[in-house]
Amino acid sequence: MKKIVELHDGSTLEVGLTGNPSGKVIMLPVAKKSVYGQEADSLKLWGVDPELGKNFVEGLSDTFQVMYFDYEGHLFEHPQPDSLTPENMAQDLLRIADEMNVRKFSYYGYSWLALVGLQLAIKTNRLESLIMGGYPPYEGPYKEMLAVTEKTYEQAINHQSIPEYPHEQHTSPEEIDWNNIQVKIDPSQTKQFFTMYQSLMDFDDKKIQDRLNFPKLAFAGEKDTIVYGENFGSVTVDIIGLLQKNVKQLQSFGWDVEILKGNDMDHTKAMQPTSVLPLIKPWLMKHS
Repeated sequence: MKKIVELHDGSTLEVGLTGNPSGKVIMLPVAKKSVYGQEADSLKLWGVDPELGKNFVEGLSDTFQVMYFDYEGHLFEHPQPDSLTPENMAQDLLRIADEMNVRKFSYYGYSWLALVGLQLAIKTNRLESLIMGGYPPYEGPYKEMLAVTEKTYEQAINHQSIPEYPHEQHTSPEEIDWNNIQVKIDPSQTKQFFTMYQSLMDFDDKKIQDRLNFPKLAFAGEKDTIVYGENFGSVTVDIIGLLQKNVKQLQSFGWDVEILKGNDMDHTKAMQPTSVLPLIKPWLMKHS
């Protein structure tokens, strides 16, 4: 089943519901649409599965019902520069569940979409379980990400007149000088994430842990540390470091914590279906 759902800003998003009708429902806002041809080849160079959404949905739908959509893709097509707040994002996700006639559900999100899941969890009693990948649920890097998104937004404003960054001259990410790369992107696309982190500056993830009374899993790749150059605020977003530092604290709050091993298991690799499904599917089956 597919439906077109209207979100808080009036834009519309296609949402699918598929899978085992007797299984519990998992919300997958990470379900990017498949791409093919040259675009797919480019994604593969970056270690990204060009059929990421499809493979997640198919990988889970034999056991569960999967409610899937591409929230990030939608926000790049329909930016919300001034209204991408935790309240509005939670409202969007609950509206989606309502439109799909789903009352209770589990949630899996990765990176900033994991952060969204944590916000959703404290704003509703409808979550059955929560999986956060690539973003620590305790002592999260909110200030660092505010610095990164602010710098990205500033660059987007300042570089509106420069030509596109010549990606085609580079065959792989390793050849790009990340300290000198210039952002050429619609400022409203970047501002929405700056707005999101700005609105989270008073949020304390240490104080909400006792409100998360359901099964919950946090994971990250063992090489998930991103060092940003001066252009992006000269900050380090140490996802794995924060997760490892707080393992015992998280476990005391009832979190399961997993570290995906591998010398190449960085932020990108640890979000691919081949990395994630072998971890989250058995975990969801255990907690269904």
